[in-house]
Amino acid sequence: MTKNQSNIKCRIAVDAMGGDYAPKNELIGALDALKDSNDFELLLVGDKEKIISTARENNLDLDENLIYHASQVIEMSDTPTAAIKTKPDSSLVVGAKLVKEKKADAFVSAGNTGAMMAASTLIMGRIEGVSRPTIGATFPTVQNKFCMVFDAGASVDSKPQHLFEYSVLGTIFAKEIYNTSNPTVGILNVGEEESKGNELTFSTYKLLKESKINFRGNVEGRDILKGTVDIVVCDGFVGNIILKFGESVLTFLRTRIRNYADKGIVNKLKALIVKSVLRASLSDMDYQTHGGVPLLGVNGISIIGHGSSSPLAIKNMILRAKEMYDKQLIQKFERALKEYAITK
Repeated sequence: MTKNQSNIKCRIAVDAMGGDYAPKNELIGALDALKDSNDFELLLVGDKEKIISTARENNLDLDENLIYHASQVIEMSDTPTAAIKTKPDSSLVVGAKLVKEKKADAFVSAGNTGAMMAASTLIMGRIEGVSRPTIGATFPTVQNKFCMVFDAGASVDSKPQHLFEYSVLGTIFAKEIYNTSNPTVGILNVGEEESKGNELTFSTYKLLKESKINFRGNVEGRDILKGTVDIVVCDGFVGNIILKFGESVLTFLRTRIRNYADKGIVNKLKALIVKSVLRASLSDMDYQTHGGVPLLGVNGISIIGHGSSSPLAIKNMILRAKEMYDKQLIQKFERALKEYAITK
């Protein structure tokens, strides 16, 4: 931690109006985060009157000085880029500007995902050396560690250079957040052989092979949960499909167990046992545990959450933002992009 940073608390702005249950869940989650770690400054961005009334309705002890008023809201149905222009005083735009203007160190939102990515990229700007920011999906593995997939939907037409940058950003994130000493990287492909794939994977393979990245070659879809590598890179179109499929697994299992239990009392007793085991063993697949996903590559800490985020998810988004600040990830991304740069 730098000398200046050690004397200043992390300032985290929260989009109090973003999400399906805003501002209630945002307020509860944010205040819970403060209880867990008061070593940061909280800023709630949104309609001040609505935030105050919601706090009173839910008997929340809220310091009104934490509120930074924003008169507009970007809805989930709004077109991302257009909304940023037509709603300049929205909580989402104002929050991103606070980071840009160095009035906040991080911005957290469970609002319109596309708008959050656009606002973070266009307003905060990109880190030098990043041509396209990325989001990563985190998956548990049979090796009791995490595997991250980049890109998980920030864009859908990635180029080899983009996948190289995802590898660098992912490497630093895995080192700092998951304490992986020398993260391994693989390219998601239809086979492990170097001769398999398409133009994107062929070119990316060559880039990574010639770089300082701990590159392990091509991997297949099954290798994600096997934990064959720590980081998997792919086009955002494919990555987002993987992410959404992964998110459906828990719901699928719960439904199957419930249907089985409905067939009789004996089945119900068996299901209760299985359900408790599944809940414990698959808890790290619950999105609330991670809260949200960071948008890596922008010049500031940006955490994007589910629209249906619970207070627990909001709380964990905020704590993850604080962790990224404490570990100086933005500065480390900048250094790594220069260190891993391919010289021709």
